[in-house]
Amino acid sequence: MKNIRRFFLGVWVLALISCKQETETASTPAPSSIPDFSTTKTRAETGDLQAESALGEIYAEGKQVRRDFAEAAKWYRKAAEKGFAKAQYNLGVLYEIGQSVPHDDAEAASWYKKAADQGLADAQYNIAGMYALGRGVPRNSKETFRYYNLAAEQGDALSRYNLAERYERAKDVEQDLVEAYKWHSLAADVGFKDGAVSKKHLEEKLNSKQLVEARKRVEEYRAKHPLTKK
Repeated sequence: MKNIRRFFLGVWVLALISCKQETETASTPAPSSIPDFSTTKTRAETGDLQAESALGEIYAEGKQVRRDFAEAAKWYRKAAEKGFAKAQYNLGVLYEIGQSVPHDDAEAASWYKKAADQGLADAQYNIAGMYALGRGVPRNSKETFRYYNLAAEQGDALSRYNLAERYERAKDVEQDLVEAYKWHSLAADVGFKDGAVSKKHLEEKLNSKQLVEARKRVEEYRAKHPLTKK
């Protein structure tokens, strides 16, 4: 199966991440609101961690200033070392693709995990994929499912779809088409077209009893994890 590609948070002009997850579909983030360079730089130089992270994005995005990934990494690191999850995630991306820093899956995984454990869904998704393939961390199906589930609870469509695929294709788990239907339905709920297609395909495979159970699981999950579309 081909791989999902993830983009930087706040940077929509670069950075398709290679060889992580199990599906083809790309995730396109909404453009972030990048603050003014001069104001942000002044705040960052005083040690404001949010400004440090934003300044990293400005350098990586390359519209207000000439794109400079070395500067982006420098400012991401300052905020990441202070515990700012978004900067930790973006620094992890740089290490994973080897942009301005050495390619280092272990370092990428370390930063992803720090951000993931603070609840950042994109980081949860990425570290799940690294555990799935044993990149930068030992292969661990339990952690793969744990982090996909955490991101899925926040409405992350790709995590929901990857869970569906794992249950449908028996990847590190016993095949469960009812559970696969549930996750494809939930991926479709947040606008993931492949989830809707796969859900319809599974409807043709499940018998009436299974379909009733599958729909029941979907409704129970929705009731337990209400959210708006991501």
